[in-house]
Amino acid sequence: QVQLVESGGGLVQTGGSLRLSCAASGRTFFSTYVMGWFRQAPGKEREFVVAISGSGALSSAADSVKGRFTISRDNAKRTAYLQMNSLKPEDTAVYYCAAKRGGSLSTINTPDYWGQGTQVTVSS
Repeated sequence: QVQLVESGGGLVQTGGSLRLSCAASGRTFFSTYVMGWFRQAPGKEREFVVAISGSGALSSAADSVKGRFTISRDNAKRTAYLQMNSLKPEDTAVYYCAAKRGGSLSTINTPDYWGQGTQVTVSS
C-alpha cells in the first residue's frame, strides 16, 4: 500500500506561482512509479495535468499547462513536485497527485494510488 500526501496549495493572484509537493510513504520503491498530477474544477471532470517517469527522464503535460507547469521528482526523498507559474483563474481546482507502478507515461491515466487533493485558487 502506498500513501500520497499533497501539500503546497493555496490562494494566489493571476500571474503568480505555486509549488505543490506529493510525498509518498508505505511499501514502495518510489523510483518504479510513474507520478502524475490531475486536477478537478467545480462542476468538471478530473483531468490530466502532467506526468513524469520513474527516473525523471521523461515527462508529459496537457496542452493547457505546457510552458507554465513543470513536474519533477526527488526519488531519494520519495517526493514529486508540481511547479506552477503564470497561473490563471482557470487553473483554479483541487489538484491530486497520482502514482502508477511501472509502465509508460500514459499509464498514469489509470493510477494505482491517489492523494487526497490540495486546493489551488487563482484570483483575478
